[in-house]
Amino acid sequence: MTTSTETTPIEKPKRNYNILFGLTLLALLVLLWIALSLATPSFASGINIANLLRQGSMIAILAVGQTFVIITGGIDLSVGAIVGFCTVTVAMLINAGFPVWVAILATLLLGVAIGVFHGFGIVKMGLPPFIITLATLTSLRGIGLLMTNGNSISIKNDAFSEFSRNSFLGVPNLFWMVILVAIPAYIFLHHSRWGRYLFSVGSNAEASRLSGVNVNRTIYLAYTLSALCAAFVGVLLASRIGIGNPTQAEGWELQAIASSVIGGTSLFGAIGSVHGPLLGAFILATINNGANLLNVNSFWQRIITGALIIVIVYFDGLRRRGK
Repeated sequence: MTTSTETTPIEKPKRNYNILFGLTLLALLVLLWIALSLATPSFASGINIANLLRQGSMIAILAVGQTFVIITGGIDLSVGAIVGFCTVTVAMLINAGFPVWVAILATLLLGVAIGVFHGFGIVKMGLPPFIITLATLTSLRGIGLLMTNGNSISIKNDAFSEFSRNSFLGVPNLFWMVILVAIPAYIFLHHSRWGRYLFSVGSNAEASRLSGVNVNRTIYLAYTLSALCAAFVGVLLASRIGIGNPTQAEGWELQAIASSVIGGTSLFGAIGSVHGPLLGAFILATINNGANLLNVNSFWQRIITGALIIVIVYFDGLRRRGK
């Protein structure tokens, strides 16, 4: 009885904060769209909006996977390399004559295997998440280049290549894939015991262990989900560009982390949501898209992104200290 009365006052403010922060991000996104629509008529065109949604969708899915890891107090620097490597994998399997669904399933299972490897490195080998995922980042780039001799692999399947370029009910298929990922991710993170375990481990791993939470299994799960999301994005990217190339998605890991942080995920762990990183990804996509339309130097896009991260992490630190 004592535990429940102590927990309720803590959870309610945290939930209210997530809702308020989400509404703030949504308002910011709407304001950006209005401002850019007034600044340039090209922004509000159907072609540009569809392109913007496609640009933001893959980073949004990566950000959701990254959020699972950051909530536990970890980091996954390998997601961009996984994306590039998986474009090669799915391309080679399709060109080898495997049915598309088999190639996609095998690629997703490869993502799961990479995530399990990360969990093994952290749990069994005692390596910091930064180190094991950085090692995977460099290794997968190298392995992919060896597999392709540094060349791109053209995908010889028109139906696969056209999927990401088409729309359903006027909405790009890639955005539907975001919804496909976001709904189960939301249920998992906010309405399942495993989701609660992620927050618990990020808050205090030792206390969680003493409370009966299987910390090691939770860490395995977080990194497996992150790598699975990255593998899925690899399939989508291969479909969009029609090739497999291990150098694709360079720097996407930083965009995923930035989207998650801008979306309210705390780099200190134990705080995060699904809707926040999604909004964060589309805010960044909107800034980049608008800057391109307004012919703003691309260097300014990076500066704006960095400034947003600094401001949000600073206020997150103030909130954690109760100021």
